[in-house]
Amino acid sequence: MTGANEMPEHPQHPNTQGRVADAPKGNWVDRLAPAWSRPWLRLSRADRPIGTWLLLLPCWWGVALAAAADAPQLFDLWIALGSTLGAFLMRGAGCTWNDITDRHIDGSVARTRSRPIPSGQVTVRGAVVWMAVQAALAGLILLTFNWVAIGLGVGSLALVVIYPFAKRFTWWPQVFLGLAFNWGALLAWAAHTGSVSLAPVALYGAGIVWTLFYDTIYAHQDKEDDALIGVKSTARLFGQQTARWLSWFLLGAVALMTLAVLLALLPGAGPLKLVMALVAPWAFGWHMLWQLRRLDIDNPETCLALFRTSRDTGLIVALFLAGAALV
Repeated sequence: MTGANEMPEHPQHPNTQGRVADAPKGNWVDRLAPAWSRPWLRLSRADRPIGTWLLLLPCWWGVALAAAADAPQLFDLWIALGSTLGAFLMRGAGCTWNDITDRHIDGSVARTRSRPIPSGQVTVRGAVVWMAVQAALAGLILLTFNWVAIGLGVGSLALVVIYPFAKRFTWWPQVFLGLAFNWGALLAWAAHTGSVSLAPVALYGAGIVWTLFYDTIYAHQDKEDDALIGVKSTARLFGQQTARWLSWFLLGAVALMTLAVLLALLPGAGPLKLVMALVAPWAFGWHMLWQLRRLDIDNPETCLALFRTSRDTGLIVALFLAGAALV
């Protein structure tokens, strides 16, 4: 996708190995993917799957809670699978857009200057084409859902477009990330029910507050570079008060998820279904507390490791809500 005569914008950061600095060592892209495909897969963050998980998990929450409130349907399996494929593709398209808009910033930050565009592996023109291909494939999956879900999916594009610019004008860019990353809770609920009610809205809110929790931890990796180049984040805003803020986010996420379960399942659910579903926010909160107790905001390696465990936080919720749907 890169023109033969098109020069990379950032040749000042050569990367002969190609591996992105914060990608897990030995990831499947570096080990197994054909050499020609690696820059494109790295641009999509396929070598760092945690972001796909964090985009996907609210989708699984939404369809599982909808199935628990109504009744499981065979189509729910496709909603879950389609959401998985769609999350991979849209996370890739979103990351590509993010790297296009942030290419000059990324070249000034130690952790991100090895990304494909600032390191010269991919040109901006090639990245735009790659973004369009991923978004088009995701759109084909979206068309298999009902019209309400399709409308929600199209509406989410505005959030995807805005997010990369948020850190330029607000200290709360994590809110915009949360709005975009948790939209799947509404979409998957609608794909099952054909409508949106207060229960998925509360679940969406829980996801947004959860994103504030985990992405503030993530942002502490870059706070020194961000301060030098003027990029805003909740990590910089909260500083040494981060643990206190994260405690409030923990409580807010648990409260909103509990509200979502109650709105969805009362008064019709049996006691076993209700208890199973209510275990989800309880276990969700305990896992977040485990992360909080191990947090060291001045240790980037610890911040990254804890951020990656957020996949398990979200999987716990999906597991118990799915269990509630099946009892």
